[in-house]
Amino acid sequence: MNNSRETKSQTTMEWEAFYNLEVGEKLPFFQQNQRMLDVVFAQQFDRPFLDFICSLANQIRQLARTKMGAEHLRNILPHKRAMLYFVQPSTRTFLSFLNACQILGLNTSEIRGTTTSSEVKGESQEDTIRTFSSYVDMIIVRHPESGFVEKTAWVLNQTERRVPVLNGGSGPDQHPTQALLDIYTLERSFENQSGLDGKSIAMVGDLKRGRTVRSLSYLMQNYRDVTLYFVSPQEFRMKQDIKDHLAKKGVKFTETDDFESVLPLVDGVYMTRIQKEYSQAPDSESDYYPDFFFRKEHLELIQSHCVIMHPLPRRFEIEVDVDKDPRAVYWKQERNGMWLRAALIAYLFGVEEKIMEEFK
Repeated sequence: MNNSRETKSQTTMEWEAFYNLEVGEKLPFFQQNQRMLDVVFAQQFDRPFLDFICSLANQIRQLARTKMGAEHLRNILPHKRAMLYFVQPSTRTFLSFLNACQILGLNTSEIRGTTTSSEVKGESQEDTIRTFSSYVDMIIVRHPESGFVEKTAWVLNQTERRVPVLNGGSGPDQHPTQALLDIYTLERSFENQSGLDGKSIAMVGDLKRGRTVRSLSYLMQNYRDVTLYFVSPQEFRMKQDIKDHLAKKGVKFTETDDFESVLPLVDGVYMTRIQKEYSQAPDSESDYYPDFFFRKEHLELIQSHCVIMHPLPRRFEIEVDVDKDPRAVYWKQERNGMWLRAALIAYLFGVEEKIMEEFK
């Protein structure tokens, strides 16, 4: 019995040592054969990969428009299986991953809560993860615990079943696939304005705990002459780690609590809600900050090409009347997630050539 405890302690120590490394030191561990194996951090994506994955997403959506093209896509991965382990509430991320799998013909299984797994019997997270890998070829994870997705990949990469692990949202840490679809949305929105290079983007709301804006901020280092405006109440300002990273990479940013003054200056407005689920005292914390809401009258302040984005769900922060304006792209942004995630899955299984060959 003591040997078992010693082994568990050793495993825990190894994980903690790995977890405390700088992200740059960890990245090679999530690769195989010089390719990305797992998707854990936004820092894994460089400019060539971003350009490639956006192009691949465009090709997939173009093929899917016809019956013949859709059948071709469904015949790419019918021999593979994916597990969606989503134990934190999710609508868009879950459905877009599920439909992305279906586009490529993958069979899927799902667990939407720990109460339906053997974790309620005392099974460790590590054993649960290894159980999943026995049955599927890919694991897509949404979990409220910081670092859980990283740990999942870390555990499996030391076994004979190194199945790809995708981060579908890990606590308040990161949401790398959301950042990818946000880049895809911005690039499509600015295709007549020379792309994302040289653009100014306002990120508004709960920047302290918003994993979407954190991940998107990391990706901005890949674009030339981008300026970020962090617009938030004082208590929800962007954390210092992101600001230090941007400063190190030479990405310009400004912090302000004056929402309206920023609107005429930017090419994109990325709205977010207050993330009360991560509050230490949610009953005493307000989620109503009207000075940071995008209202119909604000449409007169933004440029004609400026896009309004939101990772959704929204609460009060964008008036419904704004939806009718063609610059409001959050519903397109939502659908873009399906195409981008299908492209990412195709890449991780190494079948992108079966899609690209249709365009040669």
